[in-house]
Amino acid sequence: MQLLIVHRDPEMGEALVQMIRNYTRHHAQLVESDKVAIDWARRHQRCELLLVQLEATGIDGLALGSSLSEIFPALQVLFFPNYNAADRRLEVAPTKVFPEPIEGDDLLGAIERAENAPPNSPDLFHAVDVLQMCCLSGRSGALQLVKEAKSGLVYLRNGKIVHAETTAARGHDALAEIISWKLIEFAYERSVRAPLETIKADWDQVLIDLLGVEKQKDAVESQRRSA
Repeated sequence: MQLLIVHRDPEMGEALVQMIRNYTRHHAQLVESDKVAIDWARRHQRCELLLVQLEATGIDGLALGSSLSEIFPALQVLFFPNYNAADRRLEVAPTKVFPEPIEGDDLLGAIERAENAPPNSPDLFHAVDVLQMCCLSGRSGALQLVKEAKSGLVYLRNGKIVHAETTAARGHDALAEIISWKLIEFAYERSVRAPLETIKADWDQVLIDLLGVEKQKDAVESQRRSA
């Protein structure tokens, strides 16, 4: 595979390149900004995996991932967010979000999964992984989350989930439906604002509660199938 790493810190970027060279068969190119990444993409015919900082000087990982996906339709993306791993409230496995200190084995596992993905498969994230990343990063705006023919919107303000919508539900019920989809595609729009506020609780407690409900449903379904 051809990998593109977009990282502002040259020391960290070179360490990532060296890890990929030492432990995989893949080719990795390091660049330091969105502009250089776009220039690189226009000169190359393929790129299967983007590893990008979520936010840094000259880097907007969400916007860059979207732009490069138009150039490379089969692109998979891994994010390096700007918060510490200790700040995570929820462990999501397998994850595509890697705060520092980065667990090398987990990152290599994500690269291997990208390599083994079927041709032209969608770039799937766990819904909780995306929501936690955007909340811990203090994002405002709207996330569109898509699962096959189903679609939902989650509105954020300064890292807080304030509203959610699906075709069939609003507020807490809509967020519960989105979480139940598990693996989703997503898009982010910074400028969109919530039409109303229907979710008041802290984002992490809301997600923890909803995940608890999902685990109970999965356990009941597993028992039903084994009966």
